[in-house]
Amino acid sequence: MRHPPRRHCECVGSTSAGRAREEVLRFIGDALASGHPVTPDMRDAVLLVASELVTNAVRHTDGPCCLDVSWAGDGIDVDVTDSSPQPPRLRTADPAGATGGYGWPLVRRLASEVDVHLTSGSGKTIHAHVPGVAP
Repeated sequence: MRHPPRRHCECVGSTSAGRAREEVLRFIGDALASGHPVTPDMRDAVLLVASELVTNAVRHTDGPCCLDVSWAGDGIDVDVTDSSPQPPRLRTADPAGATGGYGWPLVRRLASEVDVHLTSGSGKTIHAHVPGVAP
């Protein structure tokens, strides 16, 4: 079993979440072709995590963001780097859906590991590990 290639993309503007999902799907195709088991639940979890992290980066920071996806041990790592040093904050969810508040709790539930690291510049990278088996 060989490691699938790492996927990287720059995400800018209103189409960023869709671009992130496209890269995740390409990565999953590569992983399957390399003999790595990716269940439908794992695929869906990685798609949601990447989409949420990229959406939040575009919505809450002033600059573009980068998505990196890679195979790591028993699952898939998703890293999103943006231009703000501010960590994500938990907000009260809006049941009407007008202001959100569901993304960060969703990411933390789907990933077995979530870390925020400051970059050498003025931004941060959010790392999420989505295991092959539900956390």
